[in-house]
Amino acid sequence: MAALFEELLVLLDLKVVGQPQWHVFPEPGGITGLTLLAESHLAIHTFPEHGFAALNVYCCRPRARPDFESLLARHLGAASCEVRELKRGVMA
Repeated sequence: MAALFEELLVLLDLKVVGQPQWHVFPEPGGITGLTLLAESHLAIHTFPEHGFAALNVYCCRPRARPDFESLLARHLGAASCEVRELKRGVMA
């Protein structure tokens, strides 16, 4: 997951503030990761017991959308990916 974050940082030209934080939960062993950014933050929460991961990419400046499907397949082995894009300041 750290490699996924690193790739997103480069692809989106994001600036890290401080050190990434990772927490591994006891069995079944989900992981939560958080990286504070000058632009906002990256976060991931995994739920291996459900075969699910939630990746949050919050950014204050518009960016080109990365190929999340490919990134998550490569880094997490995701068989499917649903992307929801919400414009900052706009209610869903």
